[in-house]
Amino acid sequence: MMYKLLKNLFLLFCVTVLFASCRKEALDNYYGRPENLGPPIYQTLEGKGNFKSLLAVIDKAGYKSTLSAAGYWTFFAPNDAAFQKYFTDNNTSLDKIDEATARKIVTYCLVYNAFQTNHIADFQSSTQPVGWSPNLAYKRRTAYYDGFYTGSGPEGNATVLASSNRNGPNYILGDNNNKYIPYFYSTYMTTRGLTEADYKYFFPNSTYTGFNVVDAQVVNKDILAENGVIHEIDRVILPLPNLEDQLTKNPQYSLFKRLLDRFMVTYGLSPDLTSRYTTLTGSAKNVFIKYYSALLAFSPNNENFTRVQENDGQTDGYSMFVPTNDVLYKYLNDIILTYYKTDPTVPLTNAQIDVMVNGLPPGIIADLLNAHMFQATAWPSKFSSTLNFLNEPARFNSTTNIVEKQFCSNGIFYGTNIAQAANVFSTVYSRAYLDPQNYSIMTLLLNTSLRVVITNPNLKYTLFMMPDAALRAAGFDYNPTTATYSYTVNGVPTTGNGPRDMLLRILQLSVVPTPNGELNDLSGSGIIETSNGEYIRWNNNTISSGGTVEKKIRLNVVGSNTYSNGKVYYLGNNGIISFPERTIPQQLSENALTTTSPYYNFYRYLVSSQSYNGTTFDLTGLTFGASYTVFVPTNAAIEQAVKDGVLPGNPLTGVPNFTPTSTTDKDNVTRFLYYHILNGLTIAPDGKKSPNGTAQPT
Repeated sequence: MMYKLLKNLFLLFCVTVLFASCRKEALDNYYGRPENLGPPIYQTLEGKGNFKSLLAVIDKAGYKSTLSAAGYWTFFAPNDAAFQKYFTDNNTSLDKIDEATARKIVTYCLVYNAFQTNHIADFQSSTQPVGWSPNLAYKRRTAYYDGFYTGSGPEGNATVLASSNRNGPNYILGDNNNKYIPYFYSTYMTTRGLTEADYKYFFPNSTYTGFNVVDAQVVNKDILAENGVIHEIDRVILPLPNLEDQLTKNPQYSLFKRLLDRFMVTYGLSPDLTSRYTTLTGSAKNVFIKYYSALLAFSPNNENFTRVQENDGQTDGYSMFVPTNDVLYKYLNDIILTYYKTDPTVPLTNAQIDVMVNGLPPGIIADLLNAHMFQATAWPSKFSSTLNFLNEPARFNSTTNIVEKQFCSNGIFYGTNIAQAANVFSTVYSRAYLDPQNYSIMTLLLNTSLRVVITNPNLKYTLFMMPDAALRAAGFDYNPTTATYSYTVNGVPTTGNGPRDMLLRILQLSVVPTPNGELNDLSGSGIIETSNGEYIRWNNNTISSGGTVEKKIRLNVVGSNTYSNGKVYYLGNNGIISFPERTIPQQLSENALTTTSPYYNFYRYLVSSQSYNGTTFDLTGLTFGASYTVFVPTNAAIEQAVKDGVLPGNPLTGVPNFTPTSTTDKDNVTRFLYYHILNGLTIAPDGKKSPNGTAQPT
């Protein structure tokens, strides 16, 4: 019995051992370390034999253990020949490389995640479709970041600072603002329509091979290691500056930098970073985050891209075109500050410009800066198709207008010998915009409704200027404190939407689409449709509108300026183009009050009809301020209509009966009146519209 039990137990043990052995073999086959997998990155470099200098630098940087342990890295590894070239070019040696420099060399070439060439040009998308988006990437995030630094700030020139890691006044704790390293792989270049010339524009002394990292060539790719992949390169690469660094280090761009610092920079005390700094250094100094305004296209010290997606810094970067000081001073003098000068014809000194610029509205400064800033990589062959923050192309010639170019860690820096001619400063819009002392209300109104179209250089417009003084003389005003418009009549002010809508109607009367330059010469005469469908007339350099005719005045044109997309005219005696304030029946009464008036009969039918409102002095259904066209029959035409039985009266003599009693006759009068009124359409003898409202052929 005992023997049988022992035998069974032995058999069970053998089966258990056999099962465990089989299970372990299966697990090893699935999860075990592949036989063809190399050792970790550090040991792989040792085994290659031509990375002795790099290994020494890794040791100095303190990264031996990191590159010998588990991980998932891409390492752009400079070989010994690359270091020898570096030593010669910089008159240094391996012994002279300190720990800080060693750390820069290692961490800037060390990229998070392992990318072989089958995915090096692919974007890791986090939106649909999630995964690899082929051939959309040319940068990767590295292990290098600047961290804390000292500079000018709230506590003087030795303020401890940290750069913003997002655009605008934002900072995300835990994000070290790591730099990106650019590389140029053939499939990406082809997909983007880029060529060797785009690469050599920045790196003229390097050979383009179809796989370059900054100015280095990849001479041996896809070296697999246990904790990542190695791409051997033939140059030592140090961290690239970001756009703020590049701007700061060259004094010939100091004016552009001063504008950024003066108008767009703020500093925020960070208790969290202060605590971290104290832990790292033992110092009790405060740490401030350097922010850039949300008005700006991007923060030049932000190493990340927009972060609409987690990895969007792989696919794109910023671009900054910065005029040299002499160019920017001239642009400020000639364009931006024209209407701030006592005498526009006398140039300002640079010192005067420095003072006067401080009085400019932040919006003008933001537009000036943003005209030179792009939330996209402006490749030299793609200037005309790359749009800045104002949605305008880069108006620079890559051969003649660029005096400096530098690939940076977060974008491309271009020094220029011209300023970007921004639409807001070169189109008809600029006349009011750049003269806020005289045209602040007009600018506000333009920004409400018409700025987009009248700043388009491909659309032609004529503007009749609306000075603040003229608008105030007419009873209008704007209170910037309460952001409200007002209209005062007989000392009684009205606020709210009513005054704003009245002003917008005046504005639309003053903005005229002129695609063929119809108003370039006002010495003749004619009639033209304005932007809201109403009409104005010109005659021998005078202007009239429904409102001015009503007031029995004409506005004299006393001057003009020409801009890239049209002209602006100035009207004498603080005049503005106004709209009529009387109803259609009131307007008709001017030529219809007596029996000898040519339109007496039509007018009498109108004011005697069942549709006439004696309180509003208008016909039922008509809206004040809406567009109508009235075809008014003469007295003779009305008499004929009576004879034809269309209108009530004596059919033998044609004498009208203005006060019929029958319902049928009343309805006939109503139908007759409304039949002569076009609703929502204005027809004028300008030769451009037919009675059905369609454009006539030209």
